[in-house]
Amino acid sequence: MRKHKNYNGGRSEMGNCVGRVFPCLATLWLFLLSFPGLVLSAAASEKNTIGEVEDLVLLPWGVTIGARIDTGAATSSLDICEVVVKGKVVEFTLPDRCGGAKYTLPLKGWKQVKSATGQARRPVVEMEICLAGQKMPTRVTLTDRSLLEYPFLVGRNTLLQGKFIVDVGLFKTSQPACSGSAAP
Repeated sequence: MRKHKNYNGGRSEMGNCVGRVFPCLATLWLFLLSFPGLVLSAAASEKNTIGEVEDLVLLPWGVTIGARIDTGAATSSLDICEVVVKGKVVEFTLPDRCGGAKYTLPLKGWKQVKSATGQARRPVVEMEICLAGQKMPTRVTLTDRSLLEYPFLVGRNTLLQGKFIVDVGLFKTSQPACSGSAAP
C-alpha cells in the first residue's frame, strides 16, 4: 500500500496558513505602531472630555447652574425647593441659588433612588440641557439638594448620550454654550 505524501512537506494546512498570514499581520502591526495617533485620535475625537465639575444650562430657560459629574449615579438629578405633582404634570421651583423661578414639565415617571441618606421615590421629568457645547434631552429626578454644593448632578444616563470622558483632575473645562439655544 502506498502512503500519500502532503504537498506542504508534512506540515498541516493550519501551519501553512499561519505562515502566509503572520507576515501580513506583522506588517499591519508595524504600520499602526509607526502612527500611534492615527488610531487613538479617531476614537478620542468622538468624545468630549469634561471635568469633575462643570457649568450647564437648563434649556430653554437659559438658567446656568453648577453641576457635579458623577459616573456612579445612574440618573441625573436637579435641586428643587418645592415640587407639586398634579396628574401627569410636575410643577417645581428652583432654589434661590438657581434663580428661584417656577417651572412646569410633564411627569415622565417615578424613580426609586438609593442615596447616602436612604431611599426615596422621586418624580422624573425630561428637560433639555447644554453641557460642554452639547445640547441634549435628559431625564432628571427632582429632589432637595440644598445641602450639597452643586444643584445639578450629572449621572450616567446623560454622560452616555453625550459621549463624554470624565477627567476628575479637571474643573470647569468648557463653557456651556450651545448653538441655537437661549444659553448665554
